[in-house]
Amino acid sequence: MQIWVDADACPKVIKEILYRVADKRKIKLVLVANATMWVPSSPYIETLLVGSGSDVADQEIVQRMTPGELVITADIPLAADVIASGGHALNPRGEFYTEDNIRERLAVRNFMDELRGSGVETGGPAALTQKDRQAFANRLDQFLTQQKRG
Repeated sequence: MQIWVDADACPKVIKEILYRVADKRKIKLVLVANATMWVPSSPYIETLLVGSGSDVADQEIVQRMTPGELVITADIPLAADVIASGGHALNPRGEFYTEDNIRERLAVRNFMDELRGSGVETGGPAALTQKDRQAFANRLDQFLTQQKRG
């Protein structure tokens, strides 16, 4: 099992949690991005640089991941593709996307896109809080512990 990260939009603090987890648990972590980025030297951490363009990194993740693997992303369409491919999707706030909630999340996302397209200011997501970071770390730990037992 390995962890894939939609790295271009992933908050730095979340990447730092993932770096520590990869080394501690000896799990391969692959950060997929359109631009080069610094990562700590580790046999468990690598970057995969993809071409620029809309959804290129997303497509690469879905193409390379295998069922049961974990993808870290806040991108709802990517999460939907991951779930459809048999993977698990966790966002940086510690919320898992599931078959039960992904359709609703897609509908809300599409509605907000329509609003923005018509000129309505919708604002962006709230800043990541310490509570969000802790929730992410806790859910990641729970998931990896369950996978190890399973």
